[in-house]
Amino acid sequence: MIPDAYHAETSAIALSRVAFGGNCYWCTEAIFQSLLGVESVEQGFVAARGESDHDGESDHDVDNDHDGETEAFSEAVIVHFDPSAISLTTLIEIHLHTHHCTAQHSMRQQFRSAVYVFDEQQGLEAQHILDALQADFSAPIITQVLPFASFRPSKERCQNYFYSNPQRPFCERWITPKLRILLDRFSQQVDQQRLANAGLDIDKD
Repeated sequence: MIPDAYHAETSAIALSRVAFGGNCYWCTEAIFQSLLGVESVEQGFVAARGESDHDGESDHDVDNDHDGETEAFSEAVIVHFDPSAISLTTLIEIHLHTHHCTAQHSMRQQFRSAVYVFDEQQGLEAQHILDALQADFSAPIITQVLPFASFRPSKERCQNYFYSNPQRPFCERWITPKLRILLDRFSQQVDQQRLANAGLDIDKD
């Protein structure tokens, strides 16, 4: 079962949640923070149900044993979004096009390519979306649909990494190019003013 702490809360806006992994969480956080219809993004480590034997550990943060048990934690973000403003299909499409969703590499345990779902229906929908989007790629998509189990936030100094200082060398080298993909391919979904305030050139044509 999904932990009680992560069951949807009622609010004036009926928000949905989904979690994504694939990039460094600094990159993934900035991508989803830049979208219209996304209300908040939680950055940290996500574990899927039914997996074990790996503690979340990265160059950015270290995640240790929890209650005497180990789980397969990987860097990821939880995205809280308004489905009337941005669809799960659009979120998954953006995720696929902003990380190497067809490539296995030595860092895949830390940066697992995944959509973490919060219930069975969302899982079925996510898998259907992935299957439909395969046509956009010449190589097989390796992104998995996995049942969300638990979340551990990254350290405070890692939070809001891009927008707290977009001029950091890491941001300019790795994050800004991914945000330009958003502007080029998903301009209608992007909070262009926020990106402009962060120093990105916005094409007004």
